[in-house]
Amino acid sequence: MSASHTSTVSVKGDAVETHVDAKDVDVGAQLVAGSTVSLSVEDAHRLKRKLDWHLMPLMCIMYFIAFADKTALGVSAVLGIMQVSPLVPGAKLTTDQFNWLSTIFYISYLVFEYPQNLALQRFPVGKWMSINIFIWGVAILCHAACTNFGGLMAVRFILGMCEGAITPGFMIVTTQFYTRTEQTRRVGNWFLMNGIALVFLGLISFALLFTKTPHFAPWKWLMIITGLLTLVVSVIFWFTFPDSPTTAWFLTPDERVQAVQRIKGNQAGVENKTWKRNQFLEALRDRKIWLCFFFAALSNVMNSLTAQRQLVVAQFGFTLKETTLFGMIDGVISSLFIAGAVTIVRWTGRGYAGAVMYIVALLGELLVNLLPSSNKIGLLLSYWIATSYISPFVIFLSWVGSMTSGHTKRTTTNALVLIGYCFGNIAGPFIWKKAYQPRNHVPWTIMTVCSFVSALLLLALRFVLAQENKRRDAAPRDEKYDAVYISKLSADGDSEKEKNVKVDRAFLDLTDIQNQDFRYPL
Repeated sequence: MSASHTSTVSVKGDAVETHVDAKDVDVGAQLVAGSTVSLSVEDAHRLKRKLDWHLMPLMCIMYFIAFADKTALGVSAVLGIMQVSPLVPGAKLTTDQFNWLSTIFYISYLVFEYPQNLALQRFPVGKWMSINIFIWGVAILCHAACTNFGGLMAVRFILGMCEGAITPGFMIVTTQFYTRTEQTRRVGNWFLMNGIALVFLGLISFALLFTKTPHFAPWKWLMIITGLLTLVVSVIFWFTFPDSPTTAWFLTPDERVQAVQRIKGNQAGVENKTWKRNQFLEALRDRKIWLCFFFAALSNVMNSLTAQRQLVVAQFGFTLKETTLFGMIDGVISSLFIAGAVTIVRWTGRGYAGAVMYIVALLGELLVNLLPSSNKIGLLLSYWIATSYISPFVIFLSWVGSMTSGHTKRTTTNALVLIGYCFGNIAGPFIWKKAYQPRNHVPWTIMTVCSFVSALLLLALRFVLAQENKRRDAAPRDEKYDAVYISKLSADGDSEKEKNVKVDRAFLDLTDIQNQDFRYPL
């Protein structure tokens, strides 16, 4: 066993048995080891439907709220946030200050990302996310009280701190409850809410343009509405969202065992609450993790368009009301691209599907730069095509969750990927300078280069994983972890009837490198 395990070795005849402490293995091991509960194909399908019914609505609503809150800043650009407060003369935001409001969010996200992942490993996932969602909602409401740039920077910093728990938390939950083949679609489902959030924000912001409250700007009403919704969702989340399949309130004891058995093929287990130094160091030495890091950083430079989109479309020559209404179409198109990308994965795999979607994005980015300013309809359509850049990152998130195992390594990988995501989002806003307006040729050129290189990184990642799979297929099977046992109490809890039960290697909390039965999805 690895250095992270407390183990003893015994020899019985020709067989070598390893006995480990239950705290060193996956939490699912205590549940399924020695269990007589079986899992039929019908049981697996029924259980999947039950999981979808209880998890997907909550995850989709939460991601909808999170994205609406995060992108409300971009919508606020046409609702008067540049004025900050009509009650404070001269309290206006410059273009650079507006960009900093986006950047400070991701600086905070970056600073707190690894601590958030440690907390997600240490504490119940659902409860920890609920606490962060509640604080997030309070911070959104506090936007409405801000009268200067400093106040807005403070609340944006708090938002970034809390956001660091949401996406990694969802990545952990998706891998806990779903098989590899199911994960891409489920990540796609909750990411589809980004598009629906844009439609929602478009409707709300269009209605707010007609408000008649001179001492309370429309953008502040937007923050009040989204903040209150967030608080409501945080309470619902606390009482209804499960922390793990081993404790899910909506599953019977037998169904909890079956839920863990169902994901055995992932070779990644459920979770382990013990932080393991060797897994942390392995993640830092793993070249595929750094490919993931650089992809996350580069691909999210383009994400700066999220906060700039209303200004960009307005500069094509459209009116304020037209720009606001087009925001709803942004959401529909974004959802269609994500749904299309998830569908393509079924036939091509993750790496190739992501590369195909970047080809679409490249087409849009090139057209925005090359079409004449007089062709504002063509520019708008090209901009919509370019927004397909988001769909490869959706595919990538589900890929990251299924290409590593060992809970400490997985949370470390999630943290590194999302730190890369922060670097891209920190740098992104600064490519949008007032000097480049109205056509923004320089930002669109940078986005084109980023899309091209991001596609190459996805293909390189796929190549590395495919080569490792071939090497493992050709090598003799490693039988090192075939006879591992833990002590388990009998059903009546009598310690005198404690017995040793065999643990499948899928639930030993091994990393993908330690477990040579692990195969990387492509």
